[in-house]
This record gives sequence, C-alpha cells and structure tokens, in this order.
Amino acid sequence: MVHPRIDQIDILAPNFKLRLSGVTSTIVRLVPRQADHARIAAVGVGLPAAVPRVPLTALLTMSRKGPSGWRVWHARRNNEMLAGIALKFLLGKRLKLLFTSASQRHHTRYTKWLINHMDHVIATSQKTAAFLNRPATVILHGIDVEGFRPSPDRAALKSALGFGNGPLIGCYGRIRPSKGTDRFVDAMIDLLPQHKTAEAVILGRATDRHKDYLKDLKTRIAAAGLTRRVHFPTEVATHEIIPYYQALDLFVAPQRYEGFGLTPLEAMACGVPVVATRAGAFEELILDGKTGHLVGIDDKAGLKSKIDHLLQDAPLRAKMGAAARAHMVDHFSLDHEAEAIINVYQRLLAKA
Repeated sequence: MVHPRIDQIDILAPNFKLRLSGVTSTIVRLVPRQADHARIAAVGVGLPAAVPRVPLTALLTMSRKGPSGWRVWHARRNNEMLAGIALKFLLGKRLKLLFTSASQRHHTRYTKWLINHMDHVIATSQKTAAFLNRPATVILHGIDVEGFRPSPDRAALKSALGFGNGPLIGCYGRIRPSKGTDRFVDAMIDLLPQHKTAEAVILGRATDRHKDYLKDLKTRIAAAGLTRRVHFPTEVATHEIIPYYQALDLFVAPQRYEGFGLTPLEAMACGVPVVATRAGAFEELILDGKTGHLVGIDDKAGLKSKIDHLLQDAPLRAKMGAAARAHMVDHFSLDHEAEAIINVYQRLLAKA
C-alpha cells in the first residue's frame, strides 16, 4: 500500500517492539480500520505492509504542527510514553499524549511519572482503571467478527487440521506459568481418559525462558500416555489462526495473570464456549453460565469440573457457543472499539 506522509497525519500510534505481542496485534487490528475515518498512522517496527505507517526517522524531522494544529501521540508502552514526552517537551512538537493501560497491577514510580504526563488515559477494563491514580476512559478490546466467525463445517475443518472427530478443547497464547498452561495440562491428564474421543490442542510459543516449562509439560503428557491426544502445533501466524479456533468445541483460559486477554474473544466470536479464570478482563467479557463459565483464579478443581461438565453436554456447548457468538457481535466488534478510540482522539484534538 502507499503509506502517508507524516505531514498528513493527525494521530501517531507508535509500536516500539520488534517481537509480536498483544500490543502489536492491537495496533495491527485497529490502525487500518481507523485510517478509514481519521488521519492516523503507526510508527515503528515489526508491522505488516497493510498497516498505514510512517518511518521512525520522520519523528525527528516532522513539523511542529500537524494538519489539524496538534497531533495525538497514542502510546501503549512505557518507552512509547517516554518518546512522546521527549518529542513534546524537548523537541517542542505539539502533541496531545494519550496512553492505553492494560496492566492490572500497581505501577512503579517511574510508570506513574510517565502516566502523570499524559493528557488522557484509556483503560482496557474496569479492573485496569482501578489501578490508575487518575480518571480514565474504559474501552474494552474488540474482535473482527467478520474474520473470526463459526465454521460452516467444523468436522471437515478438524479433519483438515489433523484432529479427530471427537470434542476438541483448546488453550491458546504464550506458554508460560502466568498463562496457566500447566493447569490446562493437569485438567487434560485427568479428563481425557474419561472422554475417550476428546482431544486437546495447545497453541502458542514458549520463549527461551520457558523452554524447560514446555519440556516438562510434554514429559507429563507423555507419562500419562496422551501424546497422541494433546497436540502442540508449530506456532501459527496471526492471520492463519482463525481455523484453529473454528475447529474447537471448547476453549479454556486458565490464566493466573492477564492484562486483558483477547483469546476468549476470538474463541467466542467463532461460536466456541469458554471456561476461564477470573483473571484479566474475563469477567467483563464472559457471561457466566451463558457464554461459558468463570472460576476463581486458584480454583483448579472448579476449572476441571466446568470443563468436564461441558464435555459431557454437547447441546449445552452448542447453546453457549451460539450465545457467545451473538454476544461478540452485539458488544465486542472491532468497529465498536475503533470508533470509541477515535472519539477520544477527536476530543483531544478539539481541546487543542
């Protein structure tokens, strides 16, 4: 695509991280949609060609004023907040500084200092907003409900991906203790022998720091004789992951800690019910008893019980899956999120 010049841009969305992350995925999802309604571009590295962007070097030479007078600098990480502060207060760029916070923990003094220099803050959930020492606009993440949608033939899709025709349970995301992958493995070791046709799939990447953690999980699965029924596909690119959701009968989010947590949204948009802990924003995403089940973060027995209950009841899974899909379409479309954030941009530019 033809990328815009920085003198045409009102809103800059920095991405200062090479490795794929949830924040990068958010920028990749949102900026192209927002570009249809606002003069916005990403700036930074690690972005696909479809994302409107300007080069990092353009920040130093860009004019003091934007086409609307001020520009909005929308940071999502500490280093991006710091860059915005430097551009505004050291280089004299006319910027309105905006930060989106997804963290559900008490901030360090340094992070608080950065946040205090922002003109406005967005929180990705009510829980996140509670950890901020200032007012914030709460905007929940959305999902591309046209891309993430139920498959017309789940059985055929399972076969194409190399799975059996029994119930398929998924656990996706980074493989690490904070994501609770070991809890999912524990549940599968206990439950799969009771559900003879069921299979599980763990999809995600373990960083070098967690290679031994992943090795231990696979060792335990092998010791239980379940290597053929618990699958670990090689990491799947973001644009190729949708079929792996569409093939599922049940999704499990067993997190110990989560900032927000997009995977349940993606699963529910594909018509898949979810069993999740009360981590991240899951309580604000999942309708307990209607689109899935919620359990306490440390309730391993409850997690296993809810999974078992849904594995035994195919009509209930179907009913919850349909409700999950409707809930995503009605309340969590990506267009809703994009529009809400654009409204914040417009208010900031109007005040300038």
